[in-house]
Amino acid sequence: MSDIWRLSATELAQHIARRQLSSAEVVNAHLARIDAVNPALNAVVRVLAEEARAAADMADRRLAAGEAIGPLHGVPFTVKENIDMAGLPTTWGVTAFADAVVPIDAPVVERMRAAGAIPIGRTNLPDMALRLHTVSSLHGLTRNPWHPDRTAGGSSGGEAAAIASGMSPIGLGNDIGGSLRNPANACGIASIRPSFGRVPDADCGPAEGQLLAVQLMNVQGPMARRVADVRLGLRVLMGAHARDPWSIDAPFEGPSPRRPIRVAVIPEPPGGRTDPAVAATVRRAAHALADAGYEVEEIHPPRYEDAVSCWARLIMGDVRSMLGPLSQIMGADALGFLHRFDALVPVLPDPAAWSALLLERHAIARAWSLFMAERPLLLSPTWTQLPFVHGFDTANETGAAAAKELMRPVVPANLLGLPSACVPAGRDEETELPIGVLVTGSRFREDLCLEVAEAIETRLGVQTPIDPVGMQQAR
Repeated sequence: MSDIWRLSATELAQHIARRQLSSAEVVNAHLARIDAVNPALNAVVRVLAEEARAAADMADRRLAAGEAIGPLHGVPFTVKENIDMAGLPTTWGVTAFADAVVPIDAPVVERMRAAGAIPIGRTNLPDMALRLHTVSSLHGLTRNPWHPDRTAGGSSGGEAAAIASGMSPIGLGNDIGGSLRNPANACGIASIRPSFGRVPDADCGPAEGQLLAVQLMNVQGPMARRVADVRLGLRVLMGAHARDPWSIDAPFEGPSPRRPIRVAVIPEPPGGRTDPAVAATVRRAAHALADAGYEVEEIHPPRYEDAVSCWARLIMGDVRSMLGPLSQIMGADALGFLHRFDALVPVLPDPAAWSALLLERHAIARAWSLFMAERPLLLSPTWTQLPFVHGFDTANETGAAAAKELMRPVVPANLLGLPSACVPAGRDEETELPIGVLVTGSRFREDLCLEVAEAIETRLGVQTPIDPVGMQQAR
């Protein structure tokens, strides 16, 4: 079978289970694809060729012996380099952690292996995952496969670029401010930020605990080219784990909602400008959903701008406490963005301000919950502007402010612990860059989010994998 790397994770798993392909063939095809296109993109920063080939041979032997297999048996996957893998460094993209080898897998890696999947590479991220553009002081710049001069998004930018270009069919990222969805949008793939607690989040970091913002808003999740693969990945990853005290067991499918399901459509989110091409793509997606039987209405939830502001104050209030240590390990470019972003966010001066912030968060969550009781799904842009040129977000204060503004649709889900899926829904005519839309749902209704995302994908989806545009020039 030619071009094995073009197949989805679900298709690969089916072909392997039916013995139409061996895991060795699949792994070797993806390793060859990495060799062919990664020099142009710099998405995969550590190739696990020897380990992957050994695991593939073992997977083929187990299948031949008639052993029980998991839903991703023999399928390769990639892992963002701030997610722990036993025996490898969790670098967070910085030189200071280049040799920070960890003893055990993160729960999400553990579960992917248990499902039979085989890690083949580690992917790039910005320093400490604190930027929506992927350039690392340890590994350098990751390029967007659709346009070598535009950002691949962040912080899971290496993962998105690898998947979009066929180096990997499915991978793992994380999201405290859109980091699963920002790069999916920029690179034309699908992803989901699960509900808080749905997927366990634990690491072997230097501190035993986590910052408050991380405890409340960070999640781990899957990325893939097809919504069906995102759904499969989420089902593999979800469920309580002893290492994450806040993770829970919850059924994937909730009660059947009233039909037709009402979808609130937000083509031009409050709080800033929206590129007309982006707004038009959201409206086309809304028309596609109406065609699929959904009831769509242009309306936004209450306190939308308050939700965006509350997220920024919460995350930067925590990050400020770490600026001293971060300044010792982050590169100058990454620190420049962090300081410019910080300057845009009001300071929390005392414990009373922190208490008021958490009261505000609760009030916003209640307002959104009441709104979503009537309209359980929201459709919006992922970014309100097209992916920017490299360095735009850190060149000056204006660029940092524009980056903060364009990412505003992704952050309410982080603040409120909601599921939020990104799916490509079109391309910009002038730049040919993909445009993704966001489907956000009520807590633990990932099933409904992915149902809507799949309806959009079926009618409007952008086809990947692709050969990187300008591959020769970028080498």
